Amino acid sequence: MPNPSPHAVDRRSALRAGAGAAIVGAFTAGCSDDKAGEQPADSPKPQPSASAAVAAPARPEAPRPAPAPRAFPGQPVQISSGPRARPQVALTFHGQGDPKIATTLLGEAEKAGAKVTVLAVGSWLDEQPAMARRILDGGHELGNHTQHHIDIGALNEAEAYAEITGCADRLRRLTGSIGTWFRPSRAQHATPLVQKLARKAGYPHVLSYDVDSLDFTSPGASAVTRNVTGQIRNGSVVSLHFGYADTVAALPALLAELERRRLRAVTTTELLT
Repeated sequence: MPNPSPHAVDRRSALRAGAGAAIVGAFTAGCSDDKAGEQPADSPKPQPSASAAVAAPARPEAPRPAPAPRAFPGQPVQISSGPRARPQVALTFHGQGDPKIATTLLGEAEKAGAKVTVLAVGSWLDEQPAMARRILDGGHELGNHTQHHIDIGALNEAEAYAEITGCADRLRRLTGSIGTWFRPSRAQHATPLVQKLARKAGYPHVLSYDVDSLDFTSPGASAVTRNVTGQIRNGSVVSLHFGYADTVAALPALLAELERRRLRAVTTTELLT
């Protein structure tokens, strides 16, 4: 057979080289995780494109379980204060209103190293579900303040129980727990019927208070501070509210006064433990 011309040899070599390159390219594209396709260690890694980020959104995290109610032996069903021997107090907030105000109040407490207890209204959680996790992530405590914040003491048994369990269901859905405490709505103290229904719903105790800030009357920040500091002492449980500008304005001075008196603001559970 005659020897091929130099031009024919060059053409065949080029064809073989092109086919080999195509095979390598296909293999590399199909095995992008293989070490043969990796860049040198000192070269910058390619960044994912915006389209890839849109195509594969992050999966939402499942709610982390929140603390559940617990019984405190020796304590009555309705608790208004904690032990008087320790320099601790519980600042408790009725949870509803402008979420910006609520977030500001939580931030002020956290700057001072204070932990609070929030009794949330179920309908507020329906509108502001992210607040449940914001409260817990700040190291605070979250509880039940009925579903619609109506006068629970004026309701019949079925209606009152629905108010308690309605909020408990929201809390469970958002946090995995019915909350650590129940507080009746529009009343400092729960009636015997409401106490019984709260226990039936899974709350061993009803949380009352012995210091009322009266912040919901909008008396001015100075008056809110005076109302609290004039009554507070070891073991006190203080009633405050989200949603009121006077409370936001009063909180830094109130926390500073607690520090001056060496009273530590803790969750209600810690107060009683």
